[in-house]
Order: sequence, then structure tokens, then C-alpha cells
Amino acid sequence: MSTLFSVRFTASAGWLLGAALAVAPLHSHAQKPAKTGAAKTTQATKDGNAATLWLTTPDKAQLLRQQPGKLAFKPAAAKTVAGPVIELNDAQQYQSIDGFGYCLTGGSAELLHRMGAAERAKLLRELFATDAANIGVSYLRLSIGASDLDAQVFSYDDLPAGQTDPELKQFSLAPDKQHLLPVLKEILAINPRIKLLGSPWSPPTWMKTNGESKGGSLKPEFYDAYARYFVKYVQDMAAEGVRIDAITVQNEPLHPGNNPSLLMPAEQQAEFIKQALGPAFKAARLDTKIIVYDHNCDKPEYPLTILKDPEAAQYVDGSAFHMYAGQIEALSQVHDAFPQKNVYFTEQWIGAPGKFPGDLAWHVRTLIIGATRNWARTVLEWNLAADPQQNPHTPGGCTECLGALTLDGNAVTRNPAYYIIGHASKWARPGSVRIGSTTPDKLPNVAFRTPAGQHVLIVLNDAAAAQAFRIRLGGRDAATQLPAGAVGTYVW
Repeated sequence: MSTLFSVRFTASAGWLLGAALAVAPLHSHAQKPAKTGAAKTTQATKDGNAATLWLTTPDKAQLLRQQPGKLAFKPAAAKTVAGPVIELNDAQQYQSIDGFGYCLTGGSAELLHRMGAAERAKLLRELFATDAANIGVSYLRLSIGASDLDAQVFSYDDLPAGQTDPELKQFSLAPDKQHLLPVLKEILAINPRIKLLGSPWSPPTWMKTNGESKGGSLKPEFYDAYARYFVKYVQDMAAEGVRIDAITVQNEPLHPGNNPSLLMPAEQQAEFIKQALGPAFKAARLDTKIIVYDHNCDKPEYPLTILKDPEAAQYVDGSAFHMYAGQIEALSQVHDAFPQKNVYFTEQWIGAPGKFPGDLAWHVRTLIIGATRNWARTVLEWNLAADPQQNPHTPGGCTECLGALTLDGNAVTRNPAYYIIGHASKWARPGSVRIGSTTPDKLPNVAFRTPAGQHVLIVLNDAAAAQAFRIRLGGRDAATQLPAGAVGTYVW
């Protein structure tokens, strides 16, 4: 095991970690703890609460592992004491959290479904249960029809060229019944309250201007039929015991170069919502949320265009974002213009083979911390699973999308996105509220108060050296430290 710290802090820091800590693994697959007596901890005392630290280091010596002992909160040190302080404020409350998770692509479901039943059950419990050594994923995004990470392109109403089905008599969830729905039902048995978001990559090709799965636009004469397509999807999934909490109108509507894909400018999305989709959901008495945009942070004017249209906006719950372009602060720009509408972060990939130190730091800084500090109710990484060759995918689909898991039959490799989401999902449960926290230099962080009354603080040490700092709440301090590039989740 490599050295965790290149420096040591004095005993007055309140908590010392040596070169090789004796730690309790979160998962049985984690490396065995080193035998050492060098670690020194401070236990809780009667004058304060105590926090548990879960740590991931960029050298992988610690991978979402509970550190020994507790961090004691004691009466705050004099303000003249040097060193950074992260101060939490319960009175500053922001958005509620719907969940942290992944996109359960059709390809992810296929790989999971092909595992042995016992091995799959164990892995799904690790992902979706909240007890013991499980990370409690609480939100999943599904594709309505195929995404580019399915083995082939399909919709729920495919027809021979030249035929149409405006009454949707041929509509069927049959493609999802092969792999997706069986896996999803196993997940729901573990966590019946998990929230699900559906996003289409393309309508059926007969609804499109080019008659192809890739590109093209939605023909206005099929607005009503496509609205009913969404309604039938939600209703038929409900008949399977699967509640769809929300849908986005189109995945990446300004990127018609994927397969499948669709070009849908903001003005057309607003028109489709107010003329067809919103009224169809209302007539069907669906409580499934309608979320707009679902694309990059460089075009906040897209969701703003729709939200400024009162006829469309009356049906819209909020806006969803990806981060392949732009700045994460775009979420706040949209929130501040329409604070009554919600904001979601719904997709970010990691390119294979991945670079653990950089991926860990960027995604935690920009998404787990950055998106939630800019009002996001969800943070979702892209595909849950791929095989060692980053399959399956459609012809023309993503060939370099590294799953949170690499599945090679029953063999499981946990990749950066597993730990990135795990640092939040296990503890910042749905219904948690983001609270105020100060941001010292090189210590980006975000804090939550959970429905059970716990505090959760996620911190990245963004410096090139280890940092000692204090956590302060209600006039009490706890002293701690993080190695360079490390992520810590503190829970108390």
C-alpha cells in the first residue's frame, strides 16, 4: 500500500493518520488493511457529536473506505487559530435532493441480466441497498426506446418503411422485456422507492423528417401521436410495476449526430409541449414530471426559451443538463431566472480507459459538489455498466464510454464513477436538503442535512499537498485532514 500522506500534522490537529492506516473496508472487494499502530484517532466526548470519515485517495490506496475512530466536535477554537475552516449553517437551506445514480442503459441491463442469478443479486444489492456495505444508488435514468448504448436501434413502434401508425396500435414494450425490465424489477425489489427518469434518443422513424434513426426532426403532423407515445410508455411501464417519476422530452436535442438521435430546437420543444405533450399528460392524469432540454451547460438559453413561454412552462417541472460543454454555473442561471422550476443533472461520461486521479477530482468538484451547489436535485453519471471492450453499443454509438462497472461475465471491476457516486448516494439520501457551507481555498465541498437529521459533508482536497482543516457547526469544531486529491465524506 502506498503512503497516504507525505506530511504529518501535530497532535493539536485533533486527528492523525499515518502512512498506512488500519481501516474498515466498505466492500469485501477492497484491499486488506495494513497492520499498524501508527494511526491515532480522537473519540467522541460528552461535549460534542462525532463524525465518521469515508475516504477515497487518487492512488486507490483507499477506495470509499471508512477510516478508524471518530472525529470529535468540541467547543470551537479561538478565531485566531490559523488554518482553513469549513463552517456549516443549518439555517441556510437550498434544494431537496431526489437522488444520485447512473443511466441504466439497455446495454447495462443486458450485461447484468447475463450474469449468474446469484452473482447479479449480490451486485444489485451492493448498488441499490443502503445497509451494511452497500452504496444506496437512489436514482436511475432509462432510455425510452434505444439509446446509443443498446446493442441495436429500436423504438416501441417500429414499422416497415413507408408505413405509419398514428393510433399506436403496434406500440409494445417488448424490446425492454428481454433484459431491462427483468433487471429493473430486481432493483425495485431491493429499493421500491428508487426514482426513474425516462429519456428518448429518437421517436419511431416514421414520425421523423428523414425516416431514419439518426438525425432528422419530429414532423408536426405527428406531435399528437408522439405525445400519446410518451403516455403509453408511462402507462405500460406502470402496468409492469415500474413508476416513471419524470421524463425528458429529448436527450441532447442539439446533437443529431448520434445513433439514435433527433434535432429538436427550443422553439419546437416548446411547441410540442404546449400543443401536445402537456395536454396529453393532463388528459391522462399522469403525475410524471416533464423536464426540458437534457443537454449541455453551454446553452442555458434553450431551457430559458421554453420557460419564458407560459403556455409551455405550465406543464414543465424543470430543466436537465449535461456537462460536455459550458460551465456548471449555467444551472444557477436558469434557476435564478425561474426559481420555482427545478434543476437536474442527468448525464456525464468518463472516457475509457479512465484516469482515476483526474476523473475522481473533476467529477466530484464539478458534479457532486458543483452541480448540487448550483441547485441540481440529481447527479447522474452515464452508463452503469459496459464490457471490457466498452460494448454493447449501436452502430455509430459510443465506443469509449467507460461504465461505472466493467462486467466480464460474472467478473466485476469498479471504475471511477462507482466511487464518485458512492461518496454521495449512500448518505445524502432522497429528501436530504443542501445546507450552507463555506468554501476555503482548495477545499471545494457541499453539505446536506438528511431526513434522519444527520449531517453529510463531501470535501475534495484540490491542492497538490495534504491539507489540515476544521469542520465547524454550531460553535463546535472537528479537526481533520485529507491527502492531496482525496475525497472525504463526513457523516455525523
